[in-house]
Amino acid sequence: MTETKPAPPMDKIVALCKRRGFIFQSSEIYGGINGFWDYGPAGAELKRNIKDAWWNDVVRSRTDVVGIDGTIITHPRVWEASGHTTAFTDPMVDCRSCKKRYRADQLCEENGKPLIIETGSAAERKFRLPVGVVCPSCGSKDLTEPRPFNLMFQTYIGPLQDESSVSYLRPETAQIIFAQFLNVLSVSRQKVPFGIAQIGKAFRNEINPRNFTFRSREFEQMELEFFVKPGTDADWHKYWVDERLKWYESIGLPASKLSCYNYKKEELAHYASACVDVMFEFPFGVQELEGIAARGDFDLSQHQKFSGKSMEYFDDETKEKYIPHVVEPSAGVDRIALALICSAYAEEELEGETRVVMRFAPRIAPVKVAVFPLLRNKPPLVEKARQVFKLLQPHFTTEWDDRGNIGKRYRYQDEQGTPWCVTIDFETIGEKGPELQDTVTLRDRDTMKQERVKISDLVSLILQKLRG
Repeated sequence: MTETKPAPPMDKIVALCKRRGFIFQSSEIYGGINGFWDYGPAGAELKRNIKDAWWNDVVRSRTDVVGIDGTIITHPRVWEASGHTTAFTDPMVDCRSCKKRYRADQLCEENGKPLIIETGSAAERKFRLPVGVVCPSCGSKDLTEPRPFNLMFQTYIGPLQDESSVSYLRPETAQIIFAQFLNVLSVSRQKVPFGIAQIGKAFRNEINPRNFTFRSREFEQMELEFFVKPGTDADWHKYWVDERLKWYESIGLPASKLSCYNYKKEELAHYASACVDVMFEFPFGVQELEGIAARGDFDLSQHQKFSGKSMEYFDDETKEKYIPHVVEPSAGVDRIALALICSAYAEEELEGETRVVMRFAPRIAPVKVAVFPLLRNKPPLVEKARQVFKLLQPHFTTEWDDRGNIGKRYRYQDEQGTPWCVTIDFETIGEKGPELQDTVTLRDRDTMKQERVKISDLVSLILQKLRG
């Protein structure tokens, strides 16, 4: 009999991520570097599966979305047009006593008080700390007033380091899409409404990275800019909120842990008519996975203004010219990966021992099937297992494992989240009679039940299970 335990604390999840090759601290042998993370073998496959699922569902399975792959460094005028060079800031506070540095809103949150926001544009807005805020580290009240800190990583293009060569690592992928709007429109044979999607790295020099990989300085985004006719923004915004919620459930995040935060009017950017954050219940609190914003024509209008190139679209049906409005679903790959890991982690009491199992949805699991010879020192078993491995490998992410006893191999694959394990035993090679020759045991991760299956049926059966 098994008994499932309650959700684990983050330290258990972090330990498993290292133990099973999901996530490592970057440059760990040198003491690590705050806000940067490397993905191990299991983590790399998990991220690839997330991106493939998103690309397949948002781009390939639709006729009204196309993709691009833009550069990390682009013309600095792109960031002037978007407002990032002046307004892409967080309020920063220093403790004069212990020299710790905080993001002002997070500091106030830890003190249980709201940050005081004074009116003004995003570029001119000022903040004040409420009375009674203290440093969480040393308890001192000797804190600086909040001051703006630009989050973009600055770099230089070419051999000279002067003002003329300044550029930036992109803080988001969206602006590259807007800058290429005209080119994509001219070659893709699309018409409004249509979308342009991109997956790629982005960089933000966060004041205080925290919560494992949730808030990092280097991360991956999956962004869609969906261009619509002015006046249809609300309908399309609702459509994409619904679509995105369904997608999260399709990759295995339970509806009970998902919620939506609807921005109040005073919380919206000046150009936005609506914004909804898809939230997930992490062990450290309910936090944002994705923002879905109705951004109006702000972005294309800004690039039209700064570049001098018209971003107007001619509607063949209505014979109108207009700058399209945009609805933007913007998701973080790393946050989704962390949410999936947190959601999948389970502990069960099994015959006096604790079984740790990652219950990933099969389509997202890093490895779909593992193949074992019952014994590694029996050549006939190993040879037959290699044949089965080669049979499955073209169809699924398949792992070979012949280390340790069969129980330990099952536990290893459970912790990695592998949905199915195939064991080649003496029945497979006919040593116990012809009736079970060329059959294997197929073991289910979640139920731990095993069924006897013909080798010739393996591919079709696993495909059927994978498709649900």
